[in-house]
Amino acid sequence: MLSHKRHPSGGILLVAVMVFGLATVAIASDVLDRIVAVVNEDIILLSELDARLRPYAQRIHEQGFDAEKERQTIFKVRSDLLNQLIDEKLTDQEIKRNDIHLDDAEIDATIERIKQANSFTDEDLRRFLAQNEMTLEEYRNKVKEQVLRARLVNYEVKSKIAITDEAIHRYYDDHPDIYGGARQYHLRHILMTVPPNATENDRAMIRQKMEKIRAQAADGADFADLARTNSQGPAAKDGGDIGEFKNTSLSPKIRTALEGLKAGQPTAVLETERGFQLFYVEAVGRSEGKPIESVEQEIHQKLYNEVVDKQFLSWLDTLRKQSHIKIIN
Repeated sequence: MLSHKRHPSGGILLVAVMVFGLATVAIASDVLDRIVAVVNEDIILLSELDARLRPYAQRIHEQGFDAEKERQTIFKVRSDLLNQLIDEKLTDQEIKRNDIHLDDAEIDATIERIKQANSFTDEDLRRFLAQNEMTLEEYRNKVKEQVLRARLVNYEVKSKIAITDEAIHRYYDDHPDIYGGARQYHLRHILMTVPPNATENDRAMIRQKMEKIRAQAADGADFADLARTNSQGPAAKDGGDIGEFKNTSLSPKIRTALEGLKAGQPTAVLETERGFQLFYVEAVGRSEGKPIESVEQEIHQKLYNEVVDKQFLSWLDTLRKQSHIKIIN
């Protein structure tokens, strides 16, 4: 039986629906393939999907999941790959519609650039293809598909994108953590050690004493005097002054404790391998940042890539809505 649906271009799309409720295609006298999706005038075969899924299924199997988890994971990956194949069919159709071409010389030049970028010799490329069970002709076709799709994206998306100087400056100003230099803390410190044979009650008493000291510091008591009187650390005689530290050089635990603190504020009491510690922010600053002139190109590329990704997904979504797509389970 035949079903039909009008294609967005105005033509009539004919879809052959074979017997047994599923479309089937004879591949050999004793082997049957079947259609898993119809994409406008093209079809996707089960054999195509299985070939794409095979290496992923092998890696999933090697993860050692139980049978149900493995089945669910493979099912999810299979669904994602089928959607990927549908997107590829749609983009290939748009390549044809826009009459985008690539000759053999351009494919050769692209392969040479790939070899140079990866420091591949001809022998390295042959070894790579053998490892991936791919012939040179199959590889050339893959390269051709990728370049054609990149040209389509450039035609449909990239050529319509412009990144302004204003956007670059705004991104620079909004990301001082990246371009404005690392945050720096001038710290003071109080340490109370815990004896190796200390009981839980001993530890609780030491913590309680540290909590009282912290409360005094939070109420405005001079931290340097508190450190000279109470700290068992080597900087006690200097009022606990341990100097300046870039935020990135501190341990995650201390970084978290300092987050949001201003000059004149103590951290919470921290329990560490050295004992109980208390840090006090003497001052907060930043190391020297990068001038905008040195990062303009970097920011431009970052913004450009973000917009391209967003616009491409939007374009692809629109293309899907305008197309006849049928998934056959």
